[in-house]
Amino acid sequence: MKTLVLANQKGGVGKSAVATLLAHHLVQHGRRVLAVDLDHQGNFGSPIQRSNRATAAGLTSDRLLTEVVSVMPSAAFVLVPSDRGLLMLERQPTMHTPFARNLRSFLAAMDAHFDVCVIDTNPNPDIRVIAALASADFVLSPIQLNQEAMEGVHGLLNHDRVGVRKIKAVLNPKLQLIGLLPTMVEPTPFQKANFLQIVQRYHPLLIRIGDGPGDFASMPRRSAIAEAQAHGQVLWEMKKTAAREAAKEIELTLRQLARIVAGQPQIDAQPGVSHESAA
Repeated sequence: MKTLVLANQKGGVGKSAVATLLAHHLVQHGRRVLAVDLDHQGNFGSPIQRSNRATAAGLTSDRLLTEVVSVMPSAAFVLVPSDRGLLMLERQPTMHTPFARNLRSFLAAMDAHFDVCVIDTNPNPDIRVIAALASADFVLSPIQLNQEAMEGVHGLLNHDRVGVRKIKAVLNPKLQLIGLLPTMVEPTPFQKANFLQIVQRYHPLLIRIGDGPGDFASMPRRSAIAEAQAHGQVLWEMKKTAAREAAKEIELTLRQLARIVAGQPQIDAQPGVSHESAA
């Protein structure tokens, strides 16, 4: 089983929507998926629950850190939803190491039962994020095309507690940064200028989906995506034309993310380029 963590120190960037779309995409293509929501807001777990596609785990995600859990329902799509109890974990500093150890043990126990585990995390750089990154194979960072997001790239890599470099050096040398995923993208002059700036500064951190100079993975701002998330619907199964069009727009991005998580090479990946060296 490969474990993917979605992380960003800024909220409201569409991180949970990306996690939801990717989980449904993986299931649709025959992968056994374990979805874990570590964000107490529940914006990943709630839409999946409402979709009635996943089997409920019978416990909430805080218990994956506070207890030794080694059993999940036998199903192709299982959800471990969040709970407000997650907020209490950071306030127990003497237990942080056992918390991280318990999550790692749980994921190891699930290895033979699922193909991919998708973990959504909270924006705060706390023990939940540390524990998830300490056990993950991959981390993906959805970002918005604004100045705050660009400034946040440095924190993603270099934060003294949850930065990718720190986690790799101290806790998890196998952790790989898939890259940055621009979200809520609109064809405005402001966003085009910011995207160009990101390409110029962080080119190795973007995810290629084609041969062209601007062929990088992204998620457009579409009302159908927000509607699917709000109502717990699978985007590409909605009957609205706008939903079908949005699904077509994001198909290449989802396919590429699925390929990477499944251990297959990235489209047109540049040999020898280290994502972590870009900032």
